[in-house]
Amino acid sequence: MDRGASWAGLPAPPVPVGEPGTTSAPIVWGIRFATPEHGFVFGDTGLWETTDGGEHWSRAFAPAGSILSLAIVRQQVLALNALCTPESGCTYGTLMRRPLSGGSWSGVAKATVTNLTDPDDMIATQAGVAAVLDGRDVLVTRDGGFTYTLNPVPCTSESSAPSVAVTSATGLAILCTGGGYTGHTVKQVYVSDDDGARWAAAGAPSPAGDGGTIAATTTGDMAIATASAASWLFHSSNDGVTWQIVNEQYDGGVGWADLGFTTATDGVVVHGPADSDGNSTQRPGQLFLTSDGGTTWRQVSF
Repeated sequence: MDRGASWAGLPAPPVPVGEPGTTSAPIVWGIRFATPEHGFVFGDTGLWETTDGGEHWSRAFAPAGSILSLAIVRQQVLALNALCTPESGCTYGTLMRRPLSGGSWSGVAKATVTNLTDPDDMIATQAGVAAVLDGRDVLVTRDGGFTYTLNPVPCTSESSAPSVAVTSATGLAILCTGGGYTGHTVKQVYVSDDDGARWAAAGAPSPAGDGGTIAATTTGDMAIATASAASWLFHSSNDGVTWQIVNEQYDGGVGWADLGFTTATDGVVVHGPADSDGNSTQRPGQLFLTSDGGTTWRQVSF
């Protein structure tokens, strides 16, 4: 309510924190809220739901396997579901939907899982639209998954698309990465104003970092989170045409999660999120906020 100025502890679902495809035991790694009261915690073999702002959690019916990413749009809960194992990881998934008010899950489309760096960032949402990468295609739905379009991504044969962002009711921005050298990848941003039917090259961000996650506002600001030997945040104020490094953490490359914008100016990202219960690996787990569209970021104190 006050942009990180004050905090209060709340109960959590009785399940450890972990990462996809690392164990056969129940673990969770993501949290999403549809309203201040109604939210979900998700992960391996489980989905937990609250309707009172996190005071109480109950286990909700979920598709078999792991929920890699979850988002709420148009009163529908969208979940990217996959079977993940320590031996083979996560490869093929299914985009599912369920009414926010409850009920059974229905399949929307099969999806090829290509990016597990930030699993909970796989569904981009904004302006009532959701977009999901399916290998070398991008799926866009504006009615919560009842119908969708599927168009090819613009990446070259030597590159891939680790992340997509929604920029308007019909607009997308996509990050393509490939080639490069140790700790660096060639990056190119493309934009579309017709759900990906046609793409135009925007700018080429710094090659620092392997891959990355892109997020955007509806007013021209974009951000990219990436990491290798360090962790970086990039920013563009002109629809991805030019880019600057605006935050650099010399942390050995612990990376970021949950990069996104909640308004035209306000955004969030987690630096080095915990990857085990009790944060046994001592990752920083720091929350950063922006109030100027991603130009500057400040760490929040708990």
